[in-house]
Amino acid sequence: MTYIFGHTTPDSDSIVGAISLAYLQNQLGNESVASRQGDINPESRFILEKFGFEAPILKNEYSNENVYLVDFSDLAQAPKDILEANILGIIDHHKLGDITTSSPLECWIRPVGCSNTIIKEMFDYYGIEIPQDLASIMMCAILSDTVIFKSPTCTKADTKAVKELSKIAKIEDYKALGMEMFTVKSDVKGATPRELILRDFKDFNMSGKNVGIGQLEVVDLSLFDNMKDELFDMMKTIKEENNRDMVMLLLTDIIQEGSQILVSGDNEVVERAFDIKLDNNEIWIDGVMSRKKQIIPFLESAYK
Repeated sequence: MTYIFGHTTPDSDSIVGAISLAYLQNQLGNESVASRQGDINPESRFILEKFGFEAPILKNEYSNENVYLVDFSDLAQAPKDILEANILGIIDHHKLGDITTSSPLECWIRPVGCSNTIIKEMFDYYGIEIPQDLASIMMCAILSDTVIFKSPTCTKADTKAVKELSKIAKIEDYKALGMEMFTVKSDVKGATPRELILRDFKDFNMSGKNVGIGQLEVVDLSLFDNMKDELFDMMKTIKEENNRDMVMLLLTDIIQEGSQILVSGDNEVVERAFDIKLDNNEIWIDGVMSRKKQIIPFLESAYK
């Protein structure tokens, strides 16, 4: 048995990637189960319910288990016992992280906008047909990660994958579906500041510094006008909980195509990284929509 899962606080790419890769592996004769390390966020729940899928099983311990990792290769985003697992493969579209193995493994790591784009290419490589319902959720994951092709991480491979998957899924207006997803993603009613910050949150080790970065992608930043103080208070709490050196939250407006950046800790590093001056621990940066391409590399350089 092989377990396939994505990073902590999983997003749609991690959830769908686990499902799609598990299906592929089973078709290849490798008994596999999709799992997850955390709760399902509203967007992922919408995608799964819309196309009739069950959520991957919740599992946080993998010692002595066979595993495939999807959408990450950083120890900070892995289960605590990951180095005691038998890692058979990694499928990812981020920077190469610090997870190492003692045995050879299958690696599909490419600079594209979404892990499901890579998994689509794996289906093509192995000549395995993608069912209509699976094609639908894979397409949704790519639309989510590429912000409906607006993200600077989006490539021709991503748009090609969406077009091909949309034909299989028999969904012509996939951009309308993308906007429906982001409307769900923008719903902050009833969510606590903690839930919002951790909805899409990743930890990184940057030259020995523990850095946590969350991102909320919405269609209207005014949703946060009356909750900034609460967000800052909770960011401070989250920073102290795990001895993080800094916590950052990106409030990304997919219509205006930019991000309001909130910072708790290491302000000077952030200002040096982006050549900016924070105003009350925050700043709007036009054009910034990607955490992995427009935030993380600059912070890592500044921390060195």
